[in-house]
Amino acid sequence: MHNLKLYIVTMIVHLFPESRMFAVKRGLYRWAGVKIGSNVRICSSATFMGAGMLSIGDDTWIGHRVFITSSSRVVIGSCVDVAPCVYIGTGSHRINIQGDHIAGEGYNADVVIGDGAWLCACSVILPGVEIGNKAVVAAGAVVTQNCEQQTISGGIPARKIKSLT
Repeated sequence: MHNLKLYIVTMIVHLFPESRMFAVKRGLYRWAGVKIGSNVRICSSATFMGAGMLSIGDDTWIGHRVFITSSSRVVIGSCVDVAPCVYIGTGSHRINIQGDHIAGEGYNADVVIGDGAWLCACSVILPGVEIGNKAVVAAGAVVTQNCEQQTISGGIPARKIKSLT
């Protein structure tokens, strides 16, 4: 993604009606370097940041006030539903008890969301996580490790609650 272009697009898109003008938004985000499939619907209050790569598959919904920050790579599959207030981030810090700041050296790790997955409201997807195809991440969950396909995961930290097969 191109930081300056993405900043400009974000300022413009936030002026649009929340759940309208999806084709225009797709075009603007593509111009800013986001790889977007067909029929992707992005709410106007969603925010994308970072110089990393963001790819969104066909027929995916990005809900209200979603925040995605990528300093490496975020891949969101096709037919994914991302509910309001979801956070997806590729960067964090290692804990450094010896330093002046306990948030020590920074690191980046890719995030991959499988086809047909559902990230429920206010869930948090941390660096290095893979969400399997048709997996559900429960509302308010903090995902720190991979979620198997066709399962429901929830809690802090998120754990497998139920298999859907």
